[in-house]
Amino acid sequence: MSSNKNVFWIKNRVLKELKVLLVEDEAKLSSLLKNAIGEYFYTFTTASDGEEGLEKFQKIAPDIVITDIMMPKRSGLEMAQEIRKREPNLPIIILSAFSETDKLLSAIDIGVTKYFIKPFDPEELLAYIMEIAQKIESKNIELQGGFAFNQTKNTLYKEGRYIALTKTENRFVQLLLLQAKEDNKALESESIKRSLWPQEAVSDMKLRAFISRLRKKTSPSLIQNIKGEGYAISLK
Repeated sequence: MSSNKNVFWIKNRVLKELKVLLVEDEAKLSSLLKNAIGEYFYTFTTASDGEEGLEKFQKIAPDIVITDIMMPKRSGLEMAQEIRKREPNLPIIILSAFSETDKLLSAIDIGVTKYFIKPFDPEELLAYIMEIAQKIESKNIELQGGFAFNQTKNTLYKEGRYIALTKTENRFVQLLLLQAKEDNKALESESIKRSLWPQEAVSDMKLRAFISRLRKKTSPSLIQNIKGEGYAISLK
């Protein structure tokens, strides 16, 4: 296998792990892009306006968002602003008509990753996503049992499927990952209580109930109870 083919194979494999959300009110363009490049990704979800885009963003937790600027109900810029509040580092690609170039300044202020002026070649869009795909993947911490935690978005996945965590559960997973990377030891129960509930006097029973709920949501084996030491997360 030549080096160029090898690079393409690696990038193609990475694309297969990504979830893409396309928000575009032009049905023909949306269908064209999905048919042209959708098969390269784990999922390629479409929405027809900014409101539907936000709903699907919350539901599927995409790795990349591609959006038109001018759309009914909520514009692409308004949607991007909301997404930025929740996911500051998520790649957002803007699709813009030439007549809307003045709005690209606003898009740059929001922090869009890239923009394409219509009409454009879908292969150009795919080539750009390939450029940033490996950067997205490199932020994943692989865990036992098919789980992965994305450090860019602070989100947990099970074999590519998004696992919705509460803020406290998410914070707990991050604490365990930090401990695992530093010295691979268990995190003491008292440290967990102080970090997660700094203003409360938390009992051991409450901590156990909290961890039990998290295990039911994920897997009994993801969070380990190290007797006499505390809790640890299972790295791959």
